[in-house]
Amino acid sequence: MNGLAMFDPVLLSTFVEVARAGSFSEAGRRLGLSQSTVSEQVRRLERLAERRLFVRDTHRVALTADGDAMVRFARTILDVNEHARRYFAGSAKRQRLRLGASENFVRSRLPSVLHDFLSRTSDVDLELTVGLSDSLFDLLDAGELDMVLGKRRPGEARGQLIRRERMVWIGTHGTVVRPETPIPLVMYPPPSMSRAMAIEALEKAGLAWRIVCTCDGLMGLQAATLGGFGVMVQPQSMIPAGLIELPPSPMLPDLGDVEFVVASATRHPRGATAELTEVLLRH
Repeated sequence: MNGLAMFDPVLLSTFVEVARAGSFSEAGRRLGLSQSTVSEQVRRLERLAERRLFVRDTHRVALTADGDAMVRFARTILDVNEHARRYFAGSAKRQRLRLGASENFVRSRLPSVLHDFLSRTSDVDLELTVGLSDSLFDLLDAGELDMVLGKRRPGEARGQLIRRERMVWIGTHGTVVRPETPIPLVMYPPPSMSRAMAIEALEKAGLAWRIVCTCDGLMGLQAATLGGFGVMVQPQSMIPAGLIELPPSPMLPDLGDVEFVVASATRHPRGATAELTEVLLRH
């Protein structure tokens, strides 16, 4: 057999049907082919394999030892071929959605949003990037994301408004902020919006502060705050488990509001991007 020869799936399919039917004429009937066409296709496969695959006489068709081996190989090849066909046929119809989301949204509302989204469309492969809003907007501008669920300050124009929410100081039941010491802050690294809002509020109030813990993940910030390192800042509805909104205090000035928005890479989103945007605006 030529080392570069390939077994044609059409020939293999005909061969398997003959082996199953035990007859060239019956195989032809099942395949909608003439007996002569079935015979010719089997002969072509035998020439490719350089092996005799059937013992033929006037009464029956029986597999040779090589024919028995070929049945096993043929079924494997045909199964793989069918799986590949189905995979690529399905992939051609599926959409890819590159979604960026701020971590506090991911840990709070995103699961229910995605559940509602998938109930409306199931032909989407999701690529989820979690990060700080400003970093996500940079990726959106660079064409590396299709849409972003992030935050903006009131008055900024970027994205469609989902909702507005108050930012709050967060700590534990035992958190005490002492006026004689700088306020200990547990913060994301720049360009975190919550970090900037906290520092701006403290500077405006003339209060001393220092960063005692920096982490780019909310779980790390939560752990440090639970451990008593300091206080952190989050939207009011997204306070991590085990932490509380700290009561009003002259040492903890008002932080103002933040707006949650959805922004897409195009002015008029289509397909999965438009579908998820609609879900978010209704959620």
